[in-house]
Amino acid sequence: MNVLFTCGGTAGHINPAVALARMFQEREPGCRILFVGADGGMETRLVPKEGFELKTVTITNFRRSVTPAAIGHNVKTVFNMGRADKQAKAILDDFRPDLVVGTGGYASFPVVKAAAKRGIPTAVHESNAVPGLTTKALSKVASVVMVGFEESRDHYEHPEKVVVTGTPVRGDFFRYTRMEAREKLGFTDDRPLLLSYWGSLGAEVMNGYMGEFIRLECANAQPFRHIHGAGRDFASVTRALADTDVCKACHPGVEVREYIYDMPLVMAAADLVLCRSGASTISELAAIAKPAILVPSPNVTADHQTKNAKVLADAGGALLLPEKECSGRRLYEEASALLRDGIRREHMARALSALAIPDANEKIYATLQTLL
Repeated sequence: MNVLFTCGGTAGHINPAVALARMFQEREPGCRILFVGADGGMETRLVPKEGFELKTVTITNFRRSVTPAAIGHNVKTVFNMGRADKQAKAILDDFRPDLVVGTGGYASFPVVKAAAKRGIPTAVHESNAVPGLTTKALSKVASVVMVGFEESRDHYEHPEKVVVTGTPVRGDFFRYTRMEAREKLGFTDDRPLLLSYWGSLGAEVMNGYMGEFIRLECANAQPFRHIHGAGRDFASVTRALADTDVCKACHPGVEVREYIYDMPLVMAAADLVLCRSGASTISELAAIAKPAILVPSPNVTADHQTKNAKVLADAGGALLLPEKECSGRRLYEEASALLRDGIRREHMARALSALAIPDANEKIYATLQTLL
């Protein structure tokens, strides 16, 4: 069996595909897996690191403005779409997949569309409560649409194609207990761990607040451990801290990374997570019951991250803070209060456990099996 996964742009699109690919590897002896992403996308780093072969197509996004720069970019995108179509067809000719699965990102569009035209079984998965442009377009040609929330069904023209499965979470997230993870990270004291990151790519505004946040925690004798993933703002965050008395030698409990490659391990060790509310992140938090402070990105289609975050916040499993209400000090005060309040975190963890969709991976795998 040959199974092709196409995804890209952010870890929220890539991680669900990796989770499904692992299941096919484990359950279908001899199954060949191929990933297709976009030139220069995050998938070119993450997918090979997971041990999978990756091929790329040349594709860019559309910008929703009428500035000269945006118009020029969109003209280039139209040209790239034609190029990506040819590349996608060549990949299909070479790999001859029995099944094509798209989990989001612009690279999914030409590959799933070309496969559907050839009569190859196709599926798309949308983790967000509101579908993205790529998923909505592909829902018209894909064999089946899998979604993370029941509320999502109404956003599609063909609801009969929609199956509510939840969002796949990599098995690595269930590998460690909190204590096992802390031991593997080399922690020798019982200070709680805060994990913070602003999406797989980072977020300039929020990373700007983290400079003040980290200075405050260091000034207060580091009451907790802290691992922060800065993404593409890593250089600016570390420069900002270098201008102060914050340094790793003086404050070994604070670690700023460019990217958290061992996210399942770090999240298992964490007592509180400070992050955006992309659907993949929401699913991971619920699956392993990690209390969180969620700051939805205001720069996403249909404000879907706020809708995602409300699912957890309304259940009592997370605190929702709009970005416009944030500052380094506000984030520090809220995080510190929760890290001091173990009983409240236990209540939040129980709420998340009740909210998690059980066996999402199994439901998706079973749905894909019906196409083969």
